[in-house]
Amino acid sequence: MAALHNIDHERELWDTFAKSAWKDMPDAEPVFCWTQYAGHGPGPELLGNPESVLEIGCGTGRALAHLAQKGVKASGIDLSPVMVKAAAERWGPLGVQFVCAEVLDFLAASTETCDAIYSNFGAAWFTDPERLFPLVAARLNPGGVFAFSQPPAIPGAYGPQGMYKGGFAGKAMYTYRYSYEPSTWEELLRSAGFDHAEAQEIDAPESGHIGTLLVRGGRPKLG
Repeated sequence: MAALHNIDHERELWDTFAKSAWKDMPDAEPVFCWTQYAGHGPGPELLGNPESVLEIGCGTGRALAHLAQKGVKASGIDLSPVMVKAAAERWGPLGVQFVCAEVLDFLAASTETCDAIYSNFGAAWFTDPERLFPLVAARLNPGGVFAFSQPPAIPGAYGPQGMYKGGFAGKAMYTYRYSYEPSTWEELLRSAGFDHAEAQEIDAPESGHIGTLLVRGGRPKLG
């Protein structure tokens, strides 16, 4: 499925998103939330008690900043150079490290490992899981956690879903996002070498509104 992707299109799309996302960020505070609803759902406790974390598709970096304030060694990667520059300027003083890279290339080339890797409506949503998950597993320490959140699949619409930049007008900038039922996400994690896997849908705070898919996998411990 990788042949579908055009990295230049995706980078341009995310640069455009970054410029919009950072309009109000100078005054924003660090925050960690898995769902799209402020203050709703679980928090970073789902990562366990990591000493080091990597966020893939880190966006504005607010979640990393939250973890860094708690003494966690926090790093993030993002495809958008605009996003990475802004995030590094805003949160670098807290010790957060940012890298501009394509996630599959970065994970394949890296030799560093960490205690937790996560994605909050980020790269795990926009990357082929059959390619991504084994690379994530290889970069986790024994007993490490991989967790990600994104919208749940629309019933009957599974696999890669094409997405144009909002408005359906103007220059054709697009990417692909990946949607599956919770049981399929669990199977994909187990196939990649995770010894436990769980996927669930968290209801929205208001009935009938879009919920959140939350997926979590763990690497085997030593011994």
